[in-house]
Amino acid sequence: MNIQFKKGVLELCVLSILTRKDCYGYELVNDISKNIAISEGTIYPLLRRLTKEGLFSTYLKESQEGPPRKYYRLTKRGQEVKDELTNEWFAFVEGVNTIIRGNDE
Repeated sequence: MNIQFKKGVLELCVLSILTRKDCYGYELVNDISKNIAISEGTIYPLLRRLTKEGLFSTYLKESQEGPPRKYYRLTKRGQEVKDELTNEWFAFVEGVNTIIRGNDE
């Protein structure tokens, strides 16, 4: 898949997953990788940026497999941004589909 496509939608994917459940970074990578090929190195800078922008809060939770994990939880602002991006995404996809199909009369 085109790398620019991935970069453009990764934020929306992360926000959408965190709408459903709190996750730690590697868990997000695994969830997204089921549908879109990404690497761990792609997600962590995004998580840091979105946390700094106030879209997530974080907390540590003990893990049976090692050190405590940092979990990300969507904030109210994060939910608002996710809703805005979702609306923009569907409008964008509709416009692109119209152009591709040649129905832009």
